[in-house]
Amino acid sequence: MPSARLSVVVTRRLPEPVERRMQELFDVRLRESDTPMSREELVEAVASADVLVPTITDRIDAGLISQAGERLKLIANYGAGVDHIDVHTARQRGILVSNTPGVLTDDTADMTMALILAVLRRIPEGLALMQSGEWHGWSPTALLGGRVAGRRLGILGMGRIGQAVARRASAFGMQIHYHNRHRLREETEEDLGARYWESLDQMVARMDVMSINCPHTPSTFHLMNARRLKLMKPDSVIVNTSRGEVIDENALTRMLRAGEIAGAGLDVFEHGTEINPRLRELKNVVLLPHMGSATNEGRMEMGEKVLLNIKTFDDGHRPPDQVVPAML
Repeated sequence: MPSARLSVVVTRRLPEPVERRMQELFDVRLRESDTPMSREELVEAVASADVLVPTITDRIDAGLISQAGERLKLIANYGAGVDHIDVHTARQRGILVSNTPGVLTDDTADMTMALILAVLRRIPEGLALMQSGEWHGWSPTALLGGRVAGRRLGILGMGRIGQAVARRASAFGMQIHYHNRHRLREETEEDLGARYWESLDQMVARMDVMSINCPHTPSTFHLMNARRLKLMKPDSVIVNTSRGEVIDENALTRMLRAGEIAGAGLDVFEHGTEINPRLRELKNVVLLPHMGSATNEGRMEMGEKVLLNIKTFDDGHRPPDQVVPAML
């Protein structure tokens, strides 16, 4: 007799071709509405499924994993970041965790450059003026922003995305600087035209633009805290397309309001959708709804990676994108 198909629970709506392929391969329970699962729904899912396919909107913590049934053996995350999953506890329970690295590199790097341009050139203010119908023609002093070329860009986190940002920014004439947990190889630095700073404090104090491209881990939580933000020059700006928890959002808001930092472009936020209301009011801030990975191509490739991880696991092999605690 053929073996029973894997029971797979998907917590959010995915691109239709990905859902259709899952139905062909597995005994899958799809999400009918594009809303996050409640805690109770997640508990029921981990108690009954062989494989859970969560997204960043799902908190897969130790308490939830402790309620997993004996069947649950794989958490195949739809996304690269796994800071919402307690990988250590999952490993202790014999549950594998996989993710979808690499497929969003270009999309996120593009959005980083878009935010840098939007903040420096005050693009949202121009859009608002046009949409208000109150624009009355060109003026020599209206909406003056800053030139991108020649500015010093400090990249915090020089992984795949950080390096992709460096290549794009270099093409715009920016000077590339970076701080990373490990220094890049000399030939990579030469290829990127990047200068390494061992001291993050020293780099932050000298940059015109700071780009946050490191993951959220216990060691990077509030890495850009109030003390470090105060090191930034008053005419500098900061953009974040990585994880909101890396920046102390309240401290950043206070400094932006006080004019101690010139501007910010944020695609991610420390408390998810609960954004500091004072941050929304500032004209020198560009806020986006976590759009860094929002391309048709990227979301399809994420789905293909999830499918490959589950299928490889089903065939009795290690998922190609397995995440282990040592990687975090």
